[in-house]
Amino acid sequence: MRDRPRRLGSPDAEKQGRLAIAGRLSEAAVESSTVSAADHLESPNILIVDDDMAVREVLSVLLSEEGYACTCAPDARTALALMPQGFQLVVSDLKMPDYDGLWLLDRIRESDQDIAVIMLTGYGDTESAVDCLRRGANDYLLKPPKITELVRAIERALSKRRVALAQRRYQQRLEKNIQDKTQELKTALSDVEAAYRSTLLALVAALDAREHETSNHSQRVVRYTEAIARRMGLAEDELLVIRRGALLHDIGKIGVPDSILLKPGPLDPREWDEMRRHPEIGFNILQQINFLRAPAKIVLSHHERFDGTGYPRKLSGEDIPIGARIFTIADTLDAITSDRPYRKAREFEVARAEIERCCGKQFDPRAVEAFMSIGKDEFAALRNCSAMGDLDI
Repeated sequence: MRDRPRRLGSPDAEKQGRLAIAGRLSEAAVESSTVSAADHLESPNILIVDDDMAVREVLSVLLSEEGYACTCAPDARTALALMPQGFQLVVSDLKMPDYDGLWLLDRIRESDQDIAVIMLTGYGDTESAVDCLRRGANDYLLKPPKITELVRAIERALSKRRVALAQRRYQQRLEKNIQDKTQELKTALSDVEAAYRSTLLALVAALDAREHETSNHSQRVVRYTEAIARRMGLAEDELLVIRRGALLHDIGKIGVPDSILLKPGPLDPREWDEMRRHPEIGFNILQQINFLRAPAKIVLSHHERFDGTGYPRKLSGEDIPIGARIFTIADTLDAITSDRPYRKAREFEVARAEIERCCGKQFDPRAVEAFMSIGKDEFAALRNCSAMGDLDI
């Protein structure tokens, strides 16, 4: 709470001072002819706050003649209670009993940054002016102000307020437009992604159908690969890449002749050389598509072995992409537990024992450890889930 400094002089002197203020404001009204109320595009509501009733009344009359709608308050607390009425501008005395004009200014700025505030004071000093402006006042005038000076200060403050509100509305419209366009772009990208996804699923289904004995092979290895990867704690973005790589691992077989791909008996050395080209063929197809460049690396490496004896680049250990290291386990699991032209499907326990036996040779030990935590029931659930359309790729 701020105490009002006592005004110097006798009561008669203070009374004479108030009359002088009223007189000067009345005389100055003649000078206001250059600022016409007709120039106002609106009739702003102004709140006049002053503990001196004579000053309040004179300001209210003169500003009303200028076309402003005026309301008066005798102190800061009353003024604050009136603020919900919606004022565009406040003209406030700086020095008032109990709560002064700075207290009111702070409260106004806390609740509404758009209300213009002009401070009046009979005690002019630079420090007070700077303090008022620093706290958010639009102007600082000495009492008694000439009416032309006060009206011009009001017009400047209201003009600044209108510009600020217009800028804010423009910013809000711009942000709304950006949000709308962003949503439209997201929708378009989602539609494109859905089209890509449908195309990939259709292509993989066609490849699976091409190899009659391995129908649904691609979707099964996706589920097995993801189950192992999740146990290894891989992040969601890595899981997406791995799912896509697993789904498309055999895409390169599109370049393998049917006579080799569907041959019922063993392949000869020349045919094996041709078959071993499919990882590179698949890689070359996928790397031309931006969102499939990362999965393409899995496709290229899905026949590498942990000990470096795989193909096509004879990579070893962690030089092999993690997705490819996981996939080789899933692929082996599906190969052992699925029917082949040359043998019937074997039990899950047989695949489990074979994968454990090849740990550190063909398979990454860390991935094998994650695989070994998959039980028979979970394996059966993954294998029997045939809804390819719900794969998140």
